[in-house]
Amino acid sequence: MIATEVIRRPLITEKANAGASDHNRYTFEIDHRANKTDVKAAIIELYKVRVLAVSVNNRKEESKRNKFGSFAGATTKRAVVRVHAEDRIELF
Repeated sequence: MIATEVIRRPLITEKANAGASDHNRYTFEIDHRANKTDVKAAIIELYKVRVLAVSVNNRKEESKRNKFGSFAGATTKRAVVRVHAEDRIELF
């Protein structure tokens, strides 16, 4: 897969920023077909950093109800990437 198709966008949340500043862990939303090796190769290609570990999880949104019935929210796939202590990813 192409690196720009694997990584959809970085996730900028309070928890993700704390992980980035304290533990060099960056969170990205990724394509649902991507696996850990695809994510690692894409991060190395896009940001030119040394990747130590990649964790991937599927986030299912809760089902919601309205007067017409219930419906499921979108399922997203996220990757938490740990980079070498000397490397940084500038997201801003």
